[in-house]
Amino acid sequence: MRRLFWDVDFEKLDHDGKAGFIIEPVFERGDVEDIRPCRRYHGDQQVVGALLEAKYLPLATLHFVSAIFDKPLEAFRCYTRRHLFPGLSPS
Repeated sequence: MRRLFWDVDFEKLDHDGKAGFIIEPVFERGDVEDIRPCRRYHGDQQVVGALLEAKYLPLATLHFVSAIFDKPLEAFRCYTRRHLFPGLSPS
């Protein structure tokens, strides 16, 4: 998981206080071996909460988390923003 946070000092990350800062890149750029410990540490409730409030997730990630957590796409903030401001969101 450290490779996902190459631009920050991983040892100084506040895993509890900055959960969204950690959860979003793990799901966006990580693989199964990164996602599993993230889910175990933070718990699905906190993971889902962070992902529902994310300002941006790639479409593939959005569909993935929608499926694994059984949440409709419309429940995700980034999905709603993508449709409200289509020119501002990359695919």
